[in-house]
Amino acid sequence: MEKTAALHLSVKPKKMAEIQTNNSTKHTGVRRSKKLSTKVDLTPMVDLGFLLITFFIFTSVVAKPTAMGIYIPDEGDSMTTGSSKTLNIILAGDNEVYYYNGDDLNNMHATNYSPDGLRAIIRSKKEQVAFKFGDGNETVILLKPTDDASYNNIVDAFDELTINSITRYVLMDVDETEKSLLFKH
Repeated sequence: MEKTAALHLSVKPKKMAEIQTNNSTKHTGVRRSKKLSTKVDLTPMVDLGFLLITFFIFTSVVAKPTAMGIYIPDEGDSMTTGSSKTLNIILAGDNEVYYYNGDDLNNMHATNYSPDGLRAIIRSKKEQVAFKFGDGNETVILLKPTDDASYNNIVDAFDELTINSITRYVLMDVDETEKSLLFKH
């Protein structure tokens, strides 16, 4: 037979609060009520405080908003660029995007915000400029949101510019000839 030894641990329960009484009687005359002192263990409250501090520090670090910087040129500086280096992108309502190269308004095409849409158009234009002029970073994008374009459409277009490493872009209004061509489409 096997002997099994039972292990008995005696655990004293920890008190959260205790009342101490003072039984000493110094005076034999008038009886006063006993003053009871209480001791409260605040260790759980300290733990809770540190947990709350840690939680709020963590959430403040995680919840910091990130923003994309927009560079604005000085007032006096004006830059001219060839029409063969520019791509006009018109952001219309209903997530529609129209584009044309340079000054060729009659050659306007429609696309969307998918990777095969706007991203491919920007990448293609950048490759054309790189092939023709030796540097794709000379590509200039003219973003023209219409009144029907949502804020999300503009942010999506800026994201596509960032993805394609386009550093030269202008956010401008749609002119009347472009509006009339959009109306025909």
